[in-house]
Amino acid sequence: QVRLVESGGGLVQAGGSLRLSCAASGSSGSVYNINTMGWYRQTPGNQREFVAAITKGLSTNYADSVKGRFTISRDDAENTVYLQMSSLKTEDTAVYYCNADINTSWYWGQGTQVTVSS
Repeated sequence: QVRLVESGGGLVQAGGSLRLSCAASGSSGSVYNINTMGWYRQTPGNQREFVAAITKGLSTNYADSVKGRFTISRDDAENTVYLQMSSLKTEDTAVYYCNADINTSWYWGQGTQVTVSS
């Protein structure tokens, strides 16, 4: 059974920074091929929206709204993807979810709340 567990959310003032982490884990040998990993976010009443993604070859893609402020990275030795968020704005407030293509199946984490105060 594969799981994605996010951490690092919280409350921060506008202009501040936060770093989200998402680790993939599972029973012995169950996590053996992680391809694309990414981050999405969702606010109440809205659809989940794409934030950033990184491929196994380290190509990255970002939503226009976060370009230049957010950086996605990964550590394959730790099966972990990170989202460094800087210059945060109140409109970045959302529940952030990671997802990953693991062993040719897509998985989602449970989400972590990020709240940016003015």
